[in-house]
Amino acid sequence: MRYIDLKDYKIKQLRFMKKEPTKLYYKGNLDLLKRDLVSIVGTRRPSAYTKEFTYKIARALSNRGVVIVSGAAMGVDAIAHKGAKSKNTIAVMANGLDIRYPKVNQHLIKSIEDEGLTISFFEPGFKATRWSFVVRNELIVALGKVLIVTEASLNSGTSRSIEFAKKMGKEIYVLPHRLNESIATNQLIKNGKAKVIYDIDEFANKFGKINSSKDEFIQYLETNPSYDEAVSKYGSKIFEAELNGLIAIENGNVRVI
Repeated sequence: MRYIDLKDYKIKQLRFMKKEPTKLYYKGNLDLLKRDLVSIVGTRRPSAYTKEFTYKIARALSNRGVVIVSGAAMGVDAIAHKGAKSKNTIAVMANGLDIRYPKVNQHLIKSIEDEGLTISFFEPGFKATRWSFVVRNELIVALGKVLIVTEASLNSGTSRSIEFAKKMGKEIYVLPHRLNESIATNQLIKNGKAKVIYDIDEFANKFGKINSSKDEFIQYLETNPSYDEAVSKYGSKIFEAELNGLIAIENGNVRVI
């Protein structure tokens, strides 16, 4: 288990926190902290709509070189990490890094440890508490250039993250939802406290551009084309993607895994 002394290793984003920490435990690639970071949070019980577009937003940003920061929780957090891919994501933990919590996400957390970065303020052996989740949420918000909230109810942990973002002067972005759904984000829109993501590519282009042909290929797959169309356009590359576990074929359409 390694840690960095924050008196020597400066992380400029931490100045936004109410009490700037002095030590940070980590596993993985610290260089990710030097890249453009965007935080994504939301409910542990997202709708199918939220799952789809959380994934697509995270993937679009990752394809442009942005690192996604979230909390490795069930629901929106896990989907954001998966959309970014482990090598382009930072998981902020509310417990010691020798504990992979929640257990349902232990394989995802292990993958992020190996390819991306997990960080925590808490010593090995520390088990998550109500207050440590609050501190975790504050760190998630502080690290990101902006905060994206894809779905949230009132008086939830995500609502606390929204309050942190307001105090830090961070821009907040949300998905458009129907009435009586994601009430916390709809309230932000009503009060002029958040911007709405209507076009994912247009939003992601604020942070960078897709350059590589590989990314263009992935972007195409994310449109869920029919299998026949994909094969016609990319030929054997589609077969390779399927063999490598990048895509699955469902009901005649391509789905990125």
